[in-house]
Parts: sequence; structure tokens; C-alpha cells
Amino acid sequence: MARAAAARLSARIAEAQSARGSASVVLTGGRNGNGLLSALASSAGRESVDFSRLDLWWGDERFLPEGDPDRNVTQAREALLDSVPLDPARVHAMAASDGPYAGDVEAAAEAYETELAAAARSEDRPGGRARVPAFDVLLLGVGPDTHVASLFPELPGVRETERMVVGVQDAPKPPPVRISLTLPAIRAAREVWLLAAGEDKAQAAALAMSGPGEVQAPASGAYGTERTLWLLDEAAAARLPGDLIQGG
Repeated sequence: MARAAAARLSARIAEAQSARGSASVVLTGGRNGNGLLSALASSAGRESVDFSRLDLWWGDERFLPEGDPDRNVTQAREALLDSVPLDPARVHAMAASDGPYAGDVEAAAEAYETELAAAARSEDRPGGRARVPAFDVLLLGVGPDTHVASLFPELPGVRETERMVVGVQDAPKPPPVRISLTLPAIRAAREVWLLAAGEDKAQAAALAMSGPGEVQAPASGAYGTERTLWLLDEAAAARLPGDLIQGG
């Protein structure tokens, strides 16, 4: 799954760069997100990407000190980012807990929302000023409980309808303090790709695609303006109806 997703992603980035001169991608952490980045690092498809014209954002982050091995940005750098010629000004990491916001996760979330708004262009949204860029691809790992980014079932973050970024104080998996995009920000992306691999993700994938409410199953509320794509391995797809599965 990681290899297939990496091949799709490199092709999509190259296509966006050809059409608009640059591309923007929102990265996800965890087993599946890091597996995709590692696969891209060793993929021939990476040669089609102009990394100097790529903007990178994050869907969520663990609010931990800079360089902590559990931070998504730390893991992404190890998997891929340190080995490709990115423009540092186009790598938009979320704040660390020992950064300028001194442990204030709400201030850190507000700062990231401001950064997103500054990068957005008015033409990204017809009829009004954009609050976030129209990301070309937004990647999300799907948790066994159907959480995406750091939006967990029934918790306040998944209910947010106005803010683009929130601080999370009570995540049910460690660490409890995080920063996360909200569903309105996720839905601004042109394409949303949901990644799930392994038997432990099978029930979550089946539940999210069965049409429950997003408060109960946050993954069901994650979709793009042009395309929503689920990328699963055989184990994660085991409980889906056959007519929902497309090979390749």
C-alpha cells in the first residue's frame, strides 16, 4: 500500500506542478504516513517531483519539544525530507512545545491558522477570501477508532465548524496534547487520501464508509472538493463490500 500510494503521490505532485507551477501537500504521521514517505524516498517516481516547488503542511502534530522522536515532523524528516532538496521556507511545521508559544497549545494552533491564511490566495475559493490553501493532496492516516489527524470520536475537535486549526488537550492516545487541522480545513483540499493498512484498521474502514456521522467516525467527514480516495491494503479492506473495492 505504501509503495502504491507513493507512486500515486509523486505523479499527482508532478501533475499539479505542471499545471500550476507548484504543488502543496498535507502530510500525515503514524505508521502509514511514514511508510508512504519511506517508500517515496526509494521510489523512481521521486525524480518526477521538483521538491523546490513543493509546499508541505501537516494535518496534525504532537505538541512536544523540537526534535522529539515522536513529533510527526521529526519522523518525516528521517523518512524523506532530509534527503530531498526542499525549500525550507515552504516546509510549514507546526510549533513545538518548547518554541515561541511556551507550552500554550491554543496559541500555537492560532499561529498555524494564521500561517495557513497567509498562504491562501483569494482565487482558491470562489466568492470569498480563502482561509487555507486549496491543497493538492491532503493525506490522512485512519486510526482503529476512525480518528483522522487528531480529531477523535465525540471530542470537541471533531465538532469544530469555524476554526481551521485547534489545540487538542485530551487525546485518548499519548501524547494527549496536540495540534490539529479541523474538518473544515481538511475539506478545503482538492484531494483527500485516507490511508489504512493492517487488520487492526479493517473495522474502522468499514465503519467510516458505512455512512455514520462524523462525530462518531471522524474519517467519514474527511473528503476533498474534487476527489476522496481510500488507499487500503488487503487486510484493511477485508470487511468492505466487494463492490467498494477497486484493485490496483
